[in-house]
Formats: sequence, C-alpha cells, structure tokens
Amino acid sequence: MFNAVIDAPFGKVGIRTGGEALREIVYLPAQTASVEPDGELAARAAAQIARYFEDADAGFDLPLAPLGTPFQRRVWDGICAIEAGEVLTYGELAKRIGSDSARAVGQACGDNPFPIVIPCHRVVSASGLGGFAHHGGEGFFRDVKRWLLAHECTTNRFELR
Repeated sequence: MFNAVIDAPFGKVGIRTGGEALREIVYLPAQTASVEPDGELAARAAAQIARYFEDADAGFDLPLAPLGTPFQRRVWDGICAIEAGEVLTYGELAKRIGSDSARAVGQACGDNPFPIVIPCHRVVSASGLGGFAHHGGEGFFRDVKRWLLAHECTTNRFELR
C-alpha cells in the first residue's frame, strides 16, 4: 500500500511514508493505479518529485527515515554529492567514500530506498550504464535510469547505452 502514486514520464512513482518521515520511493509501471496523497508528507513528497520531473535542478527537503547500515548511509551521502548531469562509476564512488569495493557500493546503490531524492541513477558501471535497483539487463528499470540521466544531462558528457 502506497501513501501516494503519481505519474512519471517513465511510468509511475509510489511513495510510502511512516510517522513523520519518508520511508520509500518505488518505480512502478505505467498501468499502476494512481493514488492521491493521503497526508501532508505524502503530498509534499509527490509535489517535490513532480517538480523534479519538470526541472532536474529542483531540490528536495523531505525528512527521510533513518534506514540502512552505516556503510549504506556513507554510500548514499556520497551519491548526494554527485551533481545533476554528472555521473561516477561504482569504483569512483567507492574511492570517494574510502571503500575498496565497487561491488559493495553497487549493492548499496541498489538498496537505496529513496531513489530520485538520493539520486543513485548517477552511479554507473565502468563498462556502461550498469544495473538499477537490483535489476540487471534491459527492461523497465534500465529505461528509468536512462530517462533520469537524460533528463539531468545539459551537455553530452556521457553516452547512454
């Protein structure tokens, strides 16, 4: 059950809240039924995500639930430091946060409960686009990642594969 489900250029986005915090953002297929926000926080999250779809430079000021391990939170903080329109590889992000493991960084990216707000789509494989939300191969999730990167790209600094 979502507290809101909104339209996105690539399908839908589900929003879950709990207490005073955002608990999860989920990419959903277009045929998913929309759900009007059922509270102030869900409405705020829906509005901020919709604003991002119109303007890739829009920021977020949502209270996030304190989820994840200390390592995951380090990775997610590192992701938040990547500017819109820029990308890092899993290995580059690992070095930035003081880790030796690109694979562990990739796992933490896939475990991110707040995509878009914590823009894990900005982290790619050294050999291409990489997976997304623990989904490899072609399909819906990689198409979402491609859309998000293209939306943020103001110059042709990277090639979408």
